[in-house]
Amino acid sequence: MSTNANGNGHPVIKLDGVEKVFFTDEVETHALSGVHLEIGHGEYVSIAGPSGCGKSTLLSLLGLLDSPTSGRYWLNGKPAESLTLSERARIRNREIGFIFQSFNLIGDLSVYENVELPLTYRGMPAHERKKRVQESLEKVGMAHRMKHFPSQLSGGQQQRVAVARAIAGSPLILLADEPTGNLDSVNGEAVMNLLQDLHRAGATICMVTHDPRFAKHAGRTIHLFDGRVVEEEKGEERLHSEEELKESGYRVS
Repeated sequence: MSTNANGNGHPVIKLDGVEKVFFTDEVETHALSGVHLEIGHGEYVSIAGPSGCGKSTLLSLLGLLDSPTSGRYWLNGKPAESLTLSERARIRNREIGFIFQSFNLIGDLSVYENVELPLTYRGMPAHERKKRVQESLEKVGMAHRMKHFPSQLSGGQQQRVAVARAIAGSPLILLADEPTGNLDSVNGEAVMNLLQDLHRAGATICMVTHDPRFAKHAGRTIHLFDGRVVEEEKGEERLHSEEELKESGYRVS
């Protein structure tokens, strides 16, 4: 459907004829049907469509939280079907940054500890963890709240912390599932502006949204309906060159 953003090398994400069917005793539900998709390094892509069209199912497949019933998925040039469970877990920790609608912060951990936790699982040395946590919190404007707990923050502030947690490990791609879904319009727009800033700094982003206003923030919008890609729309956002990505500190393969 599309080419790599840089015009060379392999895309970050490539789907070829992906289908996802959920089976029960009485019915088969086709959540995704014949999806073809490529996302290149430095792209900002939104997945849009009405409720129940397969957006979150698609994001779960991209994040290695689920597997397709049929079709092929390559993540950074590696076929996903060949990955073991432990390899999937390692890639989710090291190469994918998740941003959820419900924030998914741990209530009894401080802001600092919430952002640090995935880096701890990675086995990263303490001094490197401290540096990354502080830098990511500064990027989202929450460094002054690092000792606070989630219950002491507004919804918009909690989502900023969730973004900081997602970017602290310098992931290959950020996957955002309705990141403004639990926010009012002001905080929602602030989070979208933050994602746009991260993209300009070199991040590769794939965002699910049902809101056409926020979909327009992306450089390309994929429209889903009944599990199928029905339209692809180019946005105004410029794709980053490989040189810009390298300067930003994001990995280029």
